[in-house]
Amino acid sequence: MPPNTRVKICGLRDAASLQAAVDAGAAYVGLVFFPKSPRNVSIEEATMLAQAVPPGVAKVALVVDVDDTLLDQITAKVPLDILQLHGHETPERVAEIRARYGLPVMKAVGVADESDLAALDVYAQVADQLLVDAKPPKDAVLPGGNGLSFDWRLIAGRRWPVPWMLAGGLTPDTVGEAIALTGAAQVDVSSGVEAAPGVKDAALIAAFCAAAQAS
Repeated sequence: MPPNTRVKICGLRDAASLQAAVDAGAAYVGLVFFPKSPRNVSIEEATMLAQAVPPGVAKVALVVDVDDTLLDQITAKVPLDILQLHGHETPERVAEIRARYGLPVMKAVGVADESDLAALDVYAQVADQLLVDAKPPKDAVLPGGNGLSFDWRLIAGRRWPVPWMLAGGLTPDTVGEAIALTGAAQVDVSSGVEAAPGVKDAALIAAFCAAAQAS
């Protein structure tokens, strides 16, 4: 892998963590709009955070099966670059959101075994990017950020017609191996750089970005 692996730090909730992600060289910063998540932010909080992001770092809003009313509110106030759909949005809904808001859309697809890979081909036809994540357990409250990984060998050598990002249980210790096995040019982390749920650790953010970019 070239040393320019692009990193997304997701679930940022405060200015210090945001600055830590920027200082570490993150290419994307993620803001979570999902009340059940310990990483949830209000529209007001997200607006302040997004306004502090320097040019060249993409601001991503993570939403889960939201309606247009909430998306209207988010996109009207928060300066965003990408919408990340992390629920059970259909391909039709992905295309609809992309057309309505004029923003690139990243669709998260959960993977547990080989039968889940077909969905990636479907969503690659309507999304601008794919997020290849670990499928949450059936009783999980959160669709992501559960600290779970999947068998990376399932996607070794696989490619799609749009850029894709690897997620799911990555940590500073495992991200290098994950990149080596999958060839991922982009990686996403949330719980893997936290001291506690929803509490980012600046040292872990720096270590994760360094490990990813060295892979």
